[in-house]
Amino acid sequence: MLDKIKRLGTETAVYGISTILGRFLTFVLTPLYTHALSAEDLGVVAYVYAYIAFLNVIYGYGMEGSFMKYVSTLEIGNRRQVFSVPFLSVLGTSALFSALILGFASPLAQLIDVPAAYGHVIPYAGLILFCDAVTVIPFAALRMESKARFFATVKTASIALNVMLNILSLFVFKMGVEGIFLSGVISSAASVLMLMPVIVKHLTWSLPRPLLPSLLRFGLPSIPSGIAGMMIQVINRPIMKAISGAAAVGVFQANYRLGIFMMLLVSMFDFAWRPFFLTHAKDPEARTLFARILTYFVLLMATVLVVLTLFLGDAVKWHIFFGKSLIAPKYWVGLEIVPVILLAYLFLGIYNNLIAGIYIEKRTALLPIVTFAAAGVNVVANYLMIPPWGVMGAALATLISYVTMAGMLYVMVQRIYPVRYEWGRLGKIALASIAVVAAGLWAQESQLALSLKAVALMLFPVLLYGMKFFVPGELKLMTQVAGTVGLSRTRGTPPPDSL
Repeated sequence: MLDKIKRLGTETAVYGISTILGRFLTFVLTPLYTHALSAEDLGVVAYVYAYIAFLNVIYGYGMEGSFMKYVSTLEIGNRRQVFSVPFLSVLGTSALFSALILGFASPLAQLIDVPAAYGHVIPYAGLILFCDAVTVIPFAALRMESKARFFATVKTASIALNVMLNILSLFVFKMGVEGIFLSGVISSAASVLMLMPVIVKHLTWSLPRPLLPSLLRFGLPSIPSGIAGMMIQVINRPIMKAISGAAAVGVFQANYRLGIFMMLLVSMFDFAWRPFFLTHAKDPEARTLFARILTYFVLLMATVLVVLTLFLGDAVKWHIFFGKSLIAPKYWVGLEIVPVILLAYLFLGIYNNLIAGIYIEKRTALLPIVTFAAAGVNVVANYLMIPPWGVMGAALATLISYVTMAGMLYVMVQRIYPVRYEWGRLGKIALASIAVVAAGLWAQESQLALSLKAVALMLFPVLLYGMKFFVPGELKLMTQVAGTVGLSRTRGTPPPDSL
């Protein structure tokens, strides 16, 4: 079992190196935006991209998950057929949807309350949606074939291009908001071009008729589930815009993005996790393996949460970005939401881990129940909490929603795919985390705050060791995984079993 966990950790690291690099490049845009745009302009960008996030779910209509499930079992057709049917389906529907967006751009801008001065960005949004949808199945194919190196190259190159174009459009050509969206179109189109060899290699016109209905039955429940999940992530922006104005959305967005470090872990893990649990679903020790993986994942997430909670607030104020702070001082008022967002991402990661049973048992129809319930909680909590607490209210609503998702999914999955998770060990992680964060916050007002917080951080592994958290062999495994990651970085290529 430890060898399988080690492989999952290695593959997560391979995806993670590219994800970290790519997300870091994207994160660079946050300080650029805060120094180049007004809070209102940044609020409009966040607002429109919130709708893009919603529509991404419609454009993909669950075909990514369907492809990954059916290519892992090959119940119907061969690998090329299982690739071609969802790819061609998404290609055709995406072309239709984007044509409608381009044809009715002005009415759509009015419908979603985009100010007239920014209405011209709607066609760009339609093109971004089309290009992103076309890449969904090719990227999923690379994941299922463990082609992490090529996956990483395309992702990183596209994001790097996007960052470069943003810099040029904002600071050289002074294009403002329009330049941001034009950069998105060009970088998304570049991803399509880079993935053309994958598309050509896998494409076939021999399409078995029973395959599409089966894919749709598995994937369509992901539409309401995905929309509800996306609501939890972004619905607070339009609600906040209506209650507090676009400037408040800009402040929230700038600080919400500081949660990127936690989101990176969730993304890295998910890239490797879904192919992993589908591959090992029939192993005799699968459920024990999945329980142990959740424990290690929560330990890693908790460690990062503790570090960022203690030090991120200080770090963003340092003048380390061309002589300027990481985000402009006018946005610092929202820094208090960052620990809440970090904790929310931890529960999202737990949800992603628990979803294994749903996919293995083909019970995706249960997901909308969970996500819509959590989305309903999110909407109500936002309307109740934003008026008195502003951006903190929106952050708390996000946390409550992800806790609801993880809790409900756990109850449902235990009925169809019971797993004995290591609750005692998870509880020890929670206790150690709370103790260290409390000690660090208590030291915040001291003149030696940084030193005292560093001491508090060092207590984290000590507390875990004192509570007898570690079982035999784990410390050795962690050392081996760290050594493997370091070796892959030195060579610049992933280990052979992930190629």
